[in-house]
Amino acid sequence: MDRTVALERLDRIALIGNFLPRKCGLATFTTDTYYALQDRYPDLAVDVYAMDDRPGSYEYPPEVTHSIPQDDRIAYLDAARRIEASGAQAVWVQHEYGIYGGSAGEHLLALLDRVNVPLLITLHTILETPNSDQRRVLEALLRRATKVIVMADKGREILMRVHGTDARKIVTIPHGVPDRPFADPASMKPAFGWADREVILTFGLLAPNKGIETMIEAMPAVAAAHPRALYVVLGATHPHLVAHEGEAYRDRLKAQAARLGVADNVRFIDGFVEQAELLDYLQAADLYVTPYSNPAQITSGTLSYAVGVGKVVVSTPYVHATEILADDHGVLVDFGDSAGFARELVDLLGNDDRRNRLARRAYARGRTMLWPCLAEAALTEVAGAIDARPRRMRAQHDLTALTPDFAAVERMSDATGMLQHSIYSVPDRRHGYCIDDNARALILMAKIDPLDEVLRDKWTTIYASFLQFAWNPDRRRFRNFMNFDRTWCEDEGSEDSNGRTLWALAITARDARSRKHRDWAISMYEMTASIALDLGSPRARAFAMLGAVTFLDVAPGHTLSMEIATRFGTELVALLDASRRPEWRWFEIVLAYDNARLPEAMIRAGVALKRDDFLRIGLDTLDWIVGRQTSPEGRFRAVGTESFGRPYAEPLPFDQQPLEAQATVEACVAAFEATRDSRWSDEASKAYNWYLGANDLDLPLATIADGGCFDGLMPTGLNRNQGAESILALQLASCAISALSKKRASVADPRRAVA
Repeated sequence: MDRTVALERLDRIALIGNFLPRKCGLATFTTDTYYALQDRYPDLAVDVYAMDDRPGSYEYPPEVTHSIPQDDRIAYLDAARRIEASGAQAVWVQHEYGIYGGSAGEHLLALLDRVNVPLLITLHTILETPNSDQRRVLEALLRRATKVIVMADKGREILMRVHGTDARKIVTIPHGVPDRPFADPASMKPAFGWADREVILTFGLLAPNKGIETMIEAMPAVAAAHPRALYVVLGATHPHLVAHEGEAYRDRLKAQAARLGVADNVRFIDGFVEQAELLDYLQAADLYVTPYSNPAQITSGTLSYAVGVGKVVVSTPYVHATEILADDHGVLVDFGDSAGFARELVDLLGNDDRRNRLARRAYARGRTMLWPCLAEAALTEVAGAIDARPRRMRAQHDLTALTPDFAAVERMSDATGMLQHSIYSVPDRRHGYCIDDNARALILMAKIDPLDEVLRDKWTTIYASFLQFAWNPDRRRFRNFMNFDRTWCEDEGSEDSNGRTLWALAITARDARSRKHRDWAISMYEMTASIALDLGSPRARAFAMLGAVTFLDVAPGHTLSMEIATRFGTELVALLDASRRPEWRWFEIVLAYDNARLPEAMIRAGVALKRDDFLRIGLDTLDWIVGRQTSPEGRFRAVGTESFGRPYAEPLPFDQQPLEAQATVEACVAAFEATRDSRWSDEASKAYNWYLGANDLDLPLATIADGGCFDGLMPTGLNRNQGAESILALQLASCAISALSKKRASVADPRRAVA
């Protein structure tokens, strides 16, 4: 696509950085950037997200869409949700150390990892020797960024050398400057009472790294040659310095000038001036100095502004000054060289021809840096980033179910059981095992077809053995987490893990292919099922209900199972009544994980107990949660993990987990079996197709070649790790869809049903 066409289609971006009235150079830059974009592209909506170091202290203008408290990580997640909801097509971040919260500003990553649009980052500081946290965070930002903007070519070189950044990702766009006609300083001086003075100006927030001491030390020699010379230090003291020591630093500088006998030649103007007034000050000065002490400074807005209005600049050779003043566009003096500054300033003040020539050359360079130039260059990069996004193929609605495949499950298993986590597809032994995954794996052994019976026997025994070893008779609870060295991390596991284990035992008791495994499971269930009556978590109770109604197929009328299913079903009804609102037909006031298990338990209990009220509630709440799990395009959208714990709130789309799709598939299968309504088989297929790419990002999570499954759908793409829970979710969902296909065929062909 032509960049011009892409620009025409660009209608909204999000701009993140500081913003006026916060008083700092980055706030000025972001504010100027905003107005430059608005002036150049009046139809473009620019949503400003202002970083706030003192929440509630700034009266932001209407241009600020939302402010983000610097140290509140949750606020970054909220901002990400706002950006996603806004329809912004790209995010442009102004990055500087110290304005984003967390170690080295890592809270920003939490925001960016949840925004699924191209990202541009302008780096205002690039360090030659970052510490470990600075390196970690910056490299995470560089990986996430579509384009990285630097303001000096040295920044490109550092990024490539220090961080290994791809040169194709980096673009140099000079700092923007206002458009002002060239002016003779003599015409501007009377407004400030400087008509008879030779003015040398420094501007910016006052702080020790600005090198003001160097200039004051140079002033006796300058004043000796030019008695009317005046060094003006314009700017408020940095707010962080004021908070630490008040105005002690400014007072030390004044004392230095007095001690050197140049108090009449040095003037401090304490204040944060607006841009128009600053430009007046710059144009009234004869010379501009930046005696900064930091060689690595990549960006100086004040230097850019001075060049933009045609000032002769005398500067230390920090990175930005070296580049912008190159080729005889200014004068460089070594760091801390007071004598060098004095020598150059004396010569320039006494040499009108040299001074005027340098001023004209600086002004000509400044014309290439006007804010409209920056806006055009940046928006061209934004449009290119959007245009370069991969064209995702639309997933088909009628996708073929995968044949269940044990390969990835076996890859994650050893003689102890199934390991929890992986790094990509390689098991990560550091996290050991858990009973949740081994219970799911045991269920899979009862359901998966086809599978070599020798393998089925081997792995059923291993997973069953894990559950058996997890039982703690002293606590009458199952343990959950085990280290890789087979030591337990706890004496008893969570309620949910205990409820899920009872369910796995009941499934094995009913469906295991070998009698020996069924007998073992019946014995273990009988010995442990009474723990269900102590469970309080709604999901733990739902898992126990599913186990109980399954065991009723093994032992019809089984007293304890009847009690579990009846009591917990009744309590779920009570929870529903307590939390229900007209728009909220759910058992809790929040959404969490494995949501569809609650209606599934009610449906299966309704059928097993012949309780029409349970069945009706199960179908109604399943209808409600399925509605919440459907995108505007009609696809399955798993309730994102960021939705958890938000009272009466609509679900958020990320991060989407494979477990939710499996739970929905199996709940819809239960609804189809109970009603024979084809709507439920369609919903089951829709949830299953999420694994195959019919999802918000059109990206398949299933790795068809080996039965694996990625761990989740993130705003930025796939979480490419393949943990046990995800692999098992896909394989159990495949088993459920395979069984559903046979049931649908039976319903469609009555003769097959009779046969």
